[in-house]
Amino acid sequence: MPRKKLKARRGLKLVCRGWRQEAILRMLQNNLENAESPDELIIYGGTGKAARNWACFDAIVKSLTQLEDDETLLVQSGKPVAVFKTTKIAPRVLIANANLVPRWSTWEVFHELEAKGLIMFGQMTAGGWAYIGSQGILQGTYETLAACARQNFGGSLKGRLVLTGGLGGMGGAQPLAVKMNKGVCIAVEVDEKRIDRRVKNGYCDMKVKHLDEALNIAQEAQKRRKALSIGLLGNCAETHPLLLGLNVIPDIVTDQTSAHDELGGYIPMGLSVADAAKLRESSPDEYRRRAIESIGVHVSAMIGFMRRGSVVFDYGNNIRAQAVKAGVEDAFCFKGFVPLYIRPMFCEGRGPFRWVAVSGDPEDIRKTDKVIRREFSRNKQLVNWIQHAQKSVPFEGLPARVCWLGYGERARFGKIINKMVREKTLKGPIVITRDHLDCGSVASPYRESEGMLDGSDAIADWPLLNAMINTAAGADLVALHNGGGVGIGYSTHAGLLVVADGTIEADEKLQRVLTTDPGMGVVRHADAGYPRAIRVAKAKKIKIPMLR
Repeated sequence: MPRKKLKARRGLKLVCRGWRQEAILRMLQNNLENAESPDELIIYGGTGKAARNWACFDAIVKSLTQLEDDETLLVQSGKPVAVFKTTKIAPRVLIANANLVPRWSTWEVFHELEAKGLIMFGQMTAGGWAYIGSQGILQGTYETLAACARQNFGGSLKGRLVLTGGLGGMGGAQPLAVKMNKGVCIAVEVDEKRIDRRVKNGYCDMKVKHLDEALNIAQEAQKRRKALSIGLLGNCAETHPLLLGLNVIPDIVTDQTSAHDELGGYIPMGLSVADAAKLRESSPDEYRRRAIESIGVHVSAMIGFMRRGSVVFDYGNNIRAQAVKAGVEDAFCFKGFVPLYIRPMFCEGRGPFRWVAVSGDPEDIRKTDKVIRREFSRNKQLVNWIQHAQKSVPFEGLPARVCWLGYGERARFGKIINKMVREKTLKGPIVITRDHLDCGSVASPYRESEGMLDGSDAIADWPLLNAMINTAAGADLVALHNGGGVGIGYSTHAGLLVVADGTIEADEKLQRVLTTDPGMGVVRHADAGYPRAIRVAKAKKIKIPMLR
């Protein structure tokens, strides 16, 4: 049912019975304000939704406006199912999305249940109401590429060509992240509207419709050592083999298409977006077959680039496992981005900390930017990122900022923010949240937990413990999902929201939650035997009974 463009509420007037409920409501609305397909409640990531349907969305909104300070709303796969009397320090909302008994945790079973209206795919921050647009993943993408540059290209991507695919809600961060690292990016996207959106929002410099034109522009920028990003209209399964045939070998090749979902995400070669929608409706089995075949061609080309000298890595969309279905036996010959570039940060409890000004006033974020640069001035990487963000990152929806903070740093900054709210330095409360892609909140053998030192890649106890300890610590919203990033059955992960409303109670809550949450990352990696995590655990005096 098409609706008028939904925007998150701004200002200081409440429609809920407290700021905790109001902030959660605005975060839900902010998801829709930033959505890729708002009429369908799809936020990002193929089919990642914020609510099961519009009736459920309306019921959630009504429930939040009526929710008392000692009640908790339960949401089952995007549908509000109960409100219980709990306590004032308990979460106001608990969410479970797309969770299936492991034996039945497949796309086939999920789609059967979805057709009956019983379940919803929440991706990560879509169903957890914490999406802030492409900025949410931008620093992670920036840091990943920076680490790749340090390992392979002397610390800079200047004069280097990055080839990738996908300009949706997550992939849309890639062009700007490459440019921030001084490189040249060609990002292939089959949906022209998505390219237009990234260009309009400042995440991509230009749209090009023909491969040869994109190649000429990119190669000229390389020669001039000019940072540039190009959104190329096309399908990776078609463009990549053509580039191989021309012996054009990019310096880096990766991908963020929605390959995790061969029905609702990836578009087969030879089809327009409109034709794909028709085939998806008329013959879903044929659609899946063609999508998997195309992914096989796509990954085979990525392997071809690697064998001719490109640095190639999986960027967390499960494209390698999907290619195996197409018969690409060596699909896993290139690694994922977490073991290659991110895990050392996870060992320190470091991850994508983000905060949102629910007043809607951009000045609140500018003030917190100034404070974080002052308080963490010794962290040159963080300060450099904030400067980049202030200069190059537009706000989408409610003003927000993301930066990677570690164990101890998150709790410290959370209390500073809450004090700023209390002293009215900021116009209104701040929501503190993060991506589910974090140090201690995901089990995903082809992404966050790929190649664990002790072989514990598939153990899902850790995100469950993360959700439980954050609930016990008093997070305002806790969400537990299946399948984000890589598809149903391939991951279990948890998210949270905490509201800094300026109260003394919030000081205590923020100290607890922003300690337990990253603390789980240190604990999880120390338990797996990572020396860096063990050192951090000992230095920070984290109580781990069997730590040696």
